[in-house]
Amino acid sequence: MNHHHFVTSLKTLTPHITCMAVHRNLLYAASLNLINVFDFSHYYSHVDAFNDTNPSSGFVKSITFTATKVFTAHQDRKIRIWFITSSKRHRFLSSLPTVKDCIRRCIVPRNYVSVRRHRRSLWIQHCDTVSGLALNKGLMYSVSWDKSLKVWDLNGYRCLESVKAAHEDAINAVVVATDGTVYTASADGCIKVWERDDKVKRHVLVSTVGKKRSAVNALALSDGGDLFSGGCDGGICRWERKCSANKGNDVVLVERLRGHGGAILCMISVCGLLVSGSSDRTVRIWQREKENSGFCCRLVLEGHEKPVKSLVAFSKGEEGDDESNGVVTILSGSLDGDIRVWEVFGLA
Repeated sequence: MNHHHFVTSLKTLTPHITCMAVHRNLLYAASLNLINVFDFSHYYSHVDAFNDTNPSSGFVKSITFTATKVFTAHQDRKIRIWFITSSKRHRFLSSLPTVKDCIRRCIVPRNYVSVRRHRRSLWIQHCDTVSGLALNKGLMYSVSWDKSLKVWDLNGYRCLESVKAAHEDAINAVVVATDGTVYTASADGCIKVWERDDKVKRHVLVSTVGKKRSAVNALALSDGGDLFSGGCDGGICRWERKCSANKGNDVVLVERLRGHGGAILCMISVCGLLVSGSSDRTVRIWQREKENSGFCCRLVLEGHEKPVKSLVAFSKGEEGDDESNGVVTILSGSLDGDIRVWEVFGLA
């Protein structure tokens, strides 16, 4: 038997939750251009709120972390870096690309590339909203509505690579596997798979899958290596990497999951569960069937008044000192400005 219960609802200082992320015992929830911080260990108390002093920075689209730093992706085409102090406050450090890097490269004409509207820009700069960030082994991957994929060195805060036309339309999501394989999803309906080629010392395209009319909005990777994609058609696809004698590791569609009545806007995988949020204002929890290898919907969480835009999920054993005891905490952020906290047990 599986159970769930609604724990509490969190309110931010401004409405419209655009993205959320968890780091240690802290929840980061972006509403418009303000990032709110809640402390799990103190009953979800609000401990900080920070943003850029420039009001034109726009919405925060993605948040990720190293041990003591927060990286945020913004609508104004920049990535910002913040330092986490011992008192759980946040101090602005720099933006990417850095001023130093721009000055160093601007004097060389070949560092400029043509962008839309007949403008030229440095190849290290995004020229539209930065829509996603992902970290792995000292590298950060950023994607943008400008259709590009960029790779950053987190030690020197330098842009190492840029794939200008990684997709034919805006890129909405990026995830990276532990082995360094990068997956990007776009409004062009494609998922692309990228790997670093040590011979040419850059990331190269190894596969393109899922070409369809529906835009792909969200990606999630399971601990077991399954890739999930969600699109505007309301469907979720599960992909696996399988060895092929002719093509190496192919990404193969295994199954399609149906249940949502609107576009898939966000997904996360935790403890063998897939959690999805939709424009239909619900959160669905999917789990692999015991009898076969397919997934089915186990729970539907309701209560939001507007589309569910962001999800975070963890077991207590992951974010605290207690054992999880099969309890998974799920937080759903909506365009109604509400963050709902749920506990699910009897599934994981």
